[in-house]
Amino acid sequence: MVALTPIPEPFRLQSYFYNIPEDRIAQHPTQQREASRLLLVPTGASTFAESPFSQLPEILPPGSLLVHNNSKVLPARLLGTKPTGGKTEFLLLTPLPLIAPQPYGSGWQAEAEGLVRGLKAGQGMDFHGLTVEVIQRGDFGRCQVRLTWYGDLADIFTRHGHIPLPPYITRTDTPEDVDRYQTIYANPAKLGSVAAPTAGLHFTPEILHALEQAGIQTAAVTLYVGYGTFSPVRCPDIRQHRMHAEYIEVDEATASAIARAKKEGRPVVAVGTTSARTLESLPHRAHGIRPYQGWTDLYILPGYQFQVVDALITNFHLPGSSLLIMVAALAGLSTVHAAYAHAIHNGFRFYSYGDAMLVARPGFFSGGSYALSRRVP
Repeated sequence: MVALTPIPEPFRLQSYFYNIPEDRIAQHPTQQREASRLLLVPTGASTFAESPFSQLPEILPPGSLLVHNNSKVLPARLLGTKPTGGKTEFLLLTPLPLIAPQPYGSGWQAEAEGLVRGLKAGQGMDFHGLTVEVIQRGDFGRCQVRLTWYGDLADIFTRHGHIPLPPYITRTDTPEDVDRYQTIYANPAKLGSVAAPTAGLHFTPEILHALEQAGIQTAAVTLYVGYGTFSPVRCPDIRQHRMHAEYIEVDEATASAIARAKKEGRPVVAVGTTSARTLESLPHRAHGIRPYQGWTDLYILPGYQFQVVDALITNFHLPGSSLLIMVAALAGLSTVHAAYAHAIHNGFRFYSYGDAMLVARPGFFSGGSYALSRRVP
């Protein structure tokens, strides 16, 4: 009998599971965006500090470059009723800017990917003027579909669509979500994400102004967040996992700002795993810190050497997710275990509408003016 080689702990999927009480999963946003909490996590550490998120401008070292994802969430979920009376729904997965309409009579037609409930291959359904025909059903509910519509596709979703809240938010969306499940700096020209880059939900105009006053520069990248962000890793050895691809854009101004910061030794702080994934894709896809438009399937797991990102602002992530694995690649697995245990014990709110953490090398936190007085074991 051939003995199986044990999977090292950092590559063992089971290492990324944890138990969380139901009441820690935020079902609603805080009353004010800036009222969220921030856990300060030095890489490799086992003790942490806490701060109101509103104190971020005092925590970041002056001269830092803060890079956020400016993609805008599309109300991508359409609800409908079949002629038989049964309920059906369609969730568009293809980023809106990547849909290539072709003239079809007096309207338009295009193929896309989506989640469709209640329809088989070859069946179609009208959703508020958008006809969705299932071409082929795939794994985990994903379908190749043919869309037919008249007028403006974005307008159909904007007028009739629902915010695609993640599955762990167990309520229906409300008008409040139209505003709060969207960053304040979301660019209307970048409409098309089916999930929010949630680390950015904590920012307010006042915080952005305070960052500017503190000498902290900001820049934008675009990653159209796909539904794959909620897909769990299923391989017992996480090295065998294959990442879903997402479309990213980095323009000349942002690439130049990043290159200057790196040359001058100023820290680059990614707002969210989507921004981090975009930034770290540049050396692989653009062969340097250069403008880029295209797909990335970069998978960041322990052992990965970060080339662009020095610090990461991120919410707390689902057990067994590629996002949690990415955070462990930066912070260290034992630090992630300790930080999540601390957050659960101290009442932090989890997931999309939850609180945040700032992961950075230990010396990073001595560069700001905020006193890390709430250090706890």
